[in-house]
Amino acid sequence: MTVDGVLERLNVSRETYERLEIFAAVLEKWNSKINLISRHSVSDIWTRHIVDSIQVFRSVPAPQHWVDMGSGGGLPGVVVGILASAERHGTRVTLIESDQRKAAFLRTAARECGASIQVLSDRIERCQPQNADVLSARALADLTKLLEFSERHLNPKGVAVFPKGANWKKEVDNALKSWRFDFEPITSLTEPDAVLLKIKGVARV
Repeated sequence: MTVDGVLERLNVSRETYERLEIFAAVLEKWNSKINLISRHSVSDIWTRHIVDSIQVFRSVPAPQHWVDMGSGGGLPGVVVGILASAERHGTRVTLIESDQRKAAFLRTAARECGASIQVLSDRIERCQPQNADVLSARALADLTKLLEFSERHLNPKGVAVFPKGANWKKEVDNALKSWRFDFEPITSLTEPDAVLLKIKGVARV
């Protein structure tokens, strides 16, 4: 499926598409100064990164508070903020990023894209518990570690959404040694071996 086809399937408006184009340009500009995404993936920024992030946003109903951990290059955090600002005006979006330069990038990207986003420049394990209705993280840590973060920041009735690659089943099996949780794998539109893991009911074994 082409990028245009995926965007149409994911119901992205022309105005939102224009905001996403601004974000892509800001990301590419800053990536030449600080390492936000791998340089070989810059040419594939839409299918590899932005469409992938839109899938994360579309995978859950509108929450009151969405928290993205280890936001780095704004994927999916800034993309979530752009879509929420356009479509879900009641959703508050918070990004957690301990690297000060990356946090500066996130604030700049949010401002230039017209997205209402709060950026917390602190370590995930030190941040005040966020009580998130939706918690996301992309390419941050293995599932066992992500569930540890979820215990701190996810509302007991909330849902976590973690994009995972082809080894996701192994990560789930390893995590089940230490945690109890319900999960639903959703096949990625861009990578057939990858999934979005939707997780609820996180508790220690």
